[in-house]
Amino acid sequence: MRVVLDTNIVLSALLFRKGHLAWLRTAWEKHDFVPLVDQETAHELLRVLAYPKFKLALDEIEYLFRSYLQYAEVIDSTEISTSLPICRDLADQKFLQLAVHGYADVLVTGDRDLLTLCGQTAFTIETASVFLSRFTPNLV
Repeated sequence: MRVVLDTNIVLSALLFRKGHLAWLRTAWEKHDFVPLVDQETAHELLRVLAYPKFKLALDEIEYLFRSYLQYAEVIDSTEISTSLPICRDLADQKFLQLAVHGYADVLVTGDRDLLTLCGQTAFTIETASVFLSRFTPNLV
């Protein structure tokens, strides 16, 4: 299964090993799904990992980023697709673009602006808890 995870979802899975989204990291490490990433979403993840509130050293940021990227498929999504709905928050449009160019099955997000577009795309847009229901109970 090909999956786009929004930045907050990836961040929670990477930083909070005992948090409610930690199962995602286990799932991508077990190759239960392939996370998709492009240049724009990768840059955003690096930028957010560097926020002072997380108090991460540069080597920790690099380690976390690489520990995600090694399981991800890198997609070229530089060409703008005009067949997509426009997200109310234009900063989130990149996740839709990545999903369409990466032939994603699912976009996983907690962002209301993206969730309101559910049913308007060829891929499914759902929350992490709905995405979890696709997997066996031994994941959690």
